Amino acid sequence: MFPTLETELKQETLPDPYEDFMYRHLRYYGYFKAQRGSLPNSATPQHLWKNNPQCLLSGSVGERHDLIPDPLQKEKLLSTQGFTGSNPGRGHGTAHQATLRRRPTCHNQKDPQLKYTRPTCLSSTVRRQIEAVSRGSLLLSSPLLKSRQLLHNDFGEVNPRLREPRDLFAFLPSSGPLQAPRWPIECEVIKENIHHIEWIPPQPEYFYQPTGNEKVPEIVGEEEGTVVYQLDSVPTEGSYFTSSRVGGKRGIIKDLAVTLQGPEDNALLFESRFESGNLQKAVRVDTYEYELTLRTDLYTNKYTQWFYFRVQNTRKDATYRFTIVNLLKPKSLYTLGMKPLMYSQLDANTHNIGWRREGSEIKYYKNNTDGGQQPFYCLTWTIQFPHDQDTCFFAHCYPYTYTDLQCYLLSVANNPVQAQFCKLRTLCRSLAGNVVYLLTITNPSRTPQEAAAKKAVVLSARVHPGESNGSWIMKGFLDFILSNSPDAQLLRNIFVFKVVPMLNPDGVIVGNSRCSLAGRDLNRHYKTILKDSFPCIWYTRNMIKRLLEEREVLLYCDFHGHSRKNNIFLYGCNNNDRKYWLHERVFPLMLSKNAPDKFSFHSCNFKVQRCKEGTGRVVMWRMGILNSYTMESTFGGSTLGNKRDTHFTTEDLKSLGHQVCDTLLDFCDPDRAKFMQCLEELKELLQQEIHKKFNELGQDMELEGNWSGISLSDIESSTSGSDSSLSDGLPAHLLNIARELNKKKRLYKKKKKKPLQTRKQRNEQYQKNSLMREFKLTDVAERAGFASTLQKPHAFSRNSKNTSSSMVRNEKPRLNESQLNARDKDTSLDPSNVTALILSQSKERTQREKPGFTASCSAKRSTNRSQEPARDMKPSWSRNRYPVAKRGRATLMVYPSLHVYTYP
Repeated sequence: MFPTLETELKQETLPDPYEDFMYRHLRYYGYFKAQRGSLPNSATPQHLWKNNPQCLLSGSVGERHDLIPDPLQKEKLLSTQGFTGSNPGRGHGTAHQATLRRRPTCHNQKDPQLKYTRPTCLSSTVRRQIEAVSRGSLLLSSPLLKSRQLLHNDFGEVNPRLREPRDLFAFLPSSGPLQAPRWPIECEVIKENIHHIEWIPPQPEYFYQPTGNEKVPEIVGEEEGTVVYQLDSVPTEGSYFTSSRVGGKRGIIKDLAVTLQGPEDNALLFESRFESGNLQKAVRVDTYEYELTLRTDLYTNKYTQWFYFRVQNTRKDATYRFTIVNLLKPKSLYTLGMKPLMYSQLDANTHNIGWRREGSEIKYYKNNTDGGQQPFYCLTWTIQFPHDQDTCFFAHCYPYTYTDLQCYLLSVANNPVQAQFCKLRTLCRSLAGNVVYLLTITNPSRTPQEAAAKKAVVLSARVHPGESNGSWIMKGFLDFILSNSPDAQLLRNIFVFKVVPMLNPDGVIVGNSRCSLAGRDLNRHYKTILKDSFPCIWYTRNMIKRLLEEREVLLYCDFHGHSRKNNIFLYGCNNNDRKYWLHERVFPLMLSKNAPDKFSFHSCNFKVQRCKEGTGRVVMWRMGILNSYTMESTFGGSTLGNKRDTHFTTEDLKSLGHQVCDTLLDFCDPDRAKFMQCLEELKELLQQEIHKKFNELGQDMELEGNWSGISLSDIESSTSGSDSSLSDGLPAHLLNIARELNKKKRLYKKKKKKPLQTRKQRNEQYQKNSLMREFKLTDVAERAGFASTLQKPHAFSRNSKNTSSSMVRNEKPRLNESQLNARDKDTSLDPSNVTALILSQSKERTQREKPGFTASCSAKRSTNRSQEPARDMKPSWSRNRYPVAKRGRATLMVYPSLHVYTYP
């Protein structure tokens, strides 16, 4: 077409490797059928701009369609810029398509391969803009320049600033179907799309009140019953995840339910092979009685709690009984009146009624047919279906699937207002290849200084896939923070929110209760070094680590569900720093005041246990986040205030997300009156608990003055009642990988050690060490003598010794012979006496250090509800936050805000 120009280019430039690769790639898949000679080099457009300014700029330095002033002409040109075989849905071909669009063509001359025409004339405005770009294209002509992301100013001149980079992974499409979930290749998946409506019951749903006459059915099993539903192949312990695909297992999906013999056949048809479904087997033991077996988490033989399945061919007047026979937890909220959830498809279609609590004769009991293995527990209930020939669902909690999350995020991405302050990114991909989404929410900033001063808040949910109530709290939080309310705008002005709404999408998709496809509980592996095996939490921890390097993280909270305790509460981490003593308890206390009928401060716990060192809460606290929490939301309901003895609805859970935002404003109020009021109240509550502890020990002790040096973790009750699991370690196929990585780590640390010292340096160091030994000889002997008498001192003794270490070094107290003898005799005391002795010694040390102050300790958390703040107590502070700030922007403290582009 331009032979002279092409010859000149061939002499001056080398072929672009990227263009060569894309040419071969597109030719291989049939997207581009032109000859190789017709594919221009990446440097071609720069020469064409200078020699032929009539060429239309498009794609070389960004989409320059804005150079065409006439909208109609622009639309006409856009309609002619396609080429045969292109796939507009594939984002990977964008750069190559842009290159192809740069190829000029005469008005009456058409390329039979590329169906693209160039207009013969352009307006004078466009010509001037093109010439301006050509004059300023020295930067573009550099052979080192490879980017097509440069921005332009209003005059068409090149601005040396890159536009926002494209997503590394495919993101939510603006139109068309969502990305289908990827399943392990062992899983069969039906093609139906399951969707449920949201609905708020008009009346409170009260707990089931046991009568004492509930039937305890004997387990019959498939030997005497009829199997009406059973999954063929379920990967259990010993196997591990290998690959995934959309739609799961290849081949024809078999119908696992029984075949009905006619219209009079009243057998129920079961199904669970849909997103988040869980039911492995159903055995019909009587006409209307069924025994159900739940599927364990994939690649394990444990964790059966979450259930979610469908039944069809119902009868209205019959009373059905369902019994789940392989539950593993000895305690459950079903013993406290919790009811299962039921959803009727006919009621949803005709009366707009959604999930509701149903069931009678509910009983949770131990299964006596354990066969010498781990004991199983049973849940049984009866139900009467509302319609004949209905399709109904049963679930442990309100389902919230990966597709539900994608639909919600799609609505946010397509909202032009929310898109200004909410950026959606891909944090990583899961083991199965599903996208783990990251949201960055903050208002635009005016200056970089304002942006740097912002603090961050990190929230996450669904690390345990069976705890769907965490997703509903997260949805309530996002609804509020993305709204246009004044409080939401203020929060976006002063904070940068990093939100990971679903940490374990693979587990959610397959219907696991606790694990990912690695077969392990992710909330016990936050310290992992295996990025490829635990990508979701590895990238989350890395994102927070990078965030801490650029700004302070005020709060971290991971949303969970709890299956043994009612209400909503927090687990935190005790802080031993006197400067921040009890500060980690202020936020939970404020939340209990803002949600007195849902949140129980009495149920909160702040003890850091060794078995919880791998949890997100403890790992983030170790990284330096003072307010690091796990929010536990019950599967049942409330025992507080106006909602006493009622189940939580989805609206209740979402409202708690609103109240988290509400409490953040109280917590960060520039007027510290609320904060100090809560701090004083916490000291009073703690003093009451300490009094009770000493009364239990038979000690009479006055608690006055400053006792903030006491370590609360040593005497606070453990979270053994929490809904937790001990870490199973790594799977066998990952142990060798972990060993190799640890070995490389050790070798790397050895290389970074200091070089060997010379003989002179070693002699000088030896002399210094000798002098230090002489000065510290007496102190070392005293410490060694004390250690020899108590080989395993109480943890509280060690912390008390550390908290008053400055006093010990100054006074150097000596022990006489009588004290040593008495101490030797006391080594066999019972734990309560040892605790009392330690408390008295701590008191004496504190009194010697600061006369007038008395030492104290925190007692084990009492179960007496009289120690809990009154449920109907309303916050005594004003509900109008920042009144000065809301009256006028002139008096508002300047809080920085900006679009934060922090990419993982």
